[in-house]
Amino acid sequence: MSTLTSPITPRSTLAVLERALTLYRRLWRASAFSSFLLPVMFLASIGLGVGGHIGTVDGVEYLSWIVPGVLVSTAFQMAIGECTYPVFGDFRWVRAYPAMSATPVQVADMVAGWLLYILIRALLAVLVFLGVTWLFGALHSPWALLTPLVCALVTLATAAPTMAFAAGIHHDGYFALLFRFVLIPSTLFAGVFFPVDQLPAAARPLAYLSPLWHGVELSRAATLGAAPPWPIAAHTAYLLAFTAAGVAWAVHAFRKRLQD
Repeated sequence: MSTLTSPITPRSTLAVLERALTLYRRLWRASAFSSFLLPVMFLASIGLGVGGHIGTVDGVEYLSWIVPGVLVSTAFQMAIGECTYPVFGDFRWVRAYPAMSATPVQVADMVAGWLLYILIRALLAVLVFLGVTWLFGALHSPWALLTPLVCALVTLATAAPTMAFAAGIHHDGYFALLFRFVLIPSTLFAGVFFPVDQLPAAARPLAYLSPLWHGVELSRAATLGAAPPWPIAAHTAYLLAFTAAGVAWAVHAFRKRLQD
């Protein structure tokens, strides 16, 4: 059977989502600092502290310039963090996915249910962060209301391939490679802290490949009320294509892992 022939059944997908939310209801305190307080503290220290020495970037005060980048990178990092050990653990240690496969829940439901959970988690953190940045006076356009949609696209584009990676490995040591060669470089060099055009010309295409860069540029355009470097449709199409490819890969990886 093709990896995409099993249709998503809403009832089963919601059951997977309900399980994830039930677990989160018991564990949310452990993630409250990293999900909500850490980005705010980071914004205050870097945006205000360091920003006082940097001044402006592209004619914009550094706090206002960095806010959209930190906003989207919060969703990006959360998507990777919640789709590595939790997904791997549900295959290897908890054995939740093998248990689900013995029920009417299909592979597509497992993937869709977890993606919905990650989307809810990320949007909650983004909305809190967005409210705080508004209090800081770092939002300069009503288009900033669209940034949660941008973060949702980045979350899906990041979470889906990360789920696929987690489902395809048999040792959690590989996550160190993911964090070292994907998470950290993307966060540092995808336009979150400084413009990508300050990178060497040979390195810029690597930044353009990251979904984070496309999300940062869309978010920055929305919060500042300025046009992004690429057409909005191009950024959006890239994120949607990345999401579609990641979902297809995740469904294939889940089915293959469950058949092993």
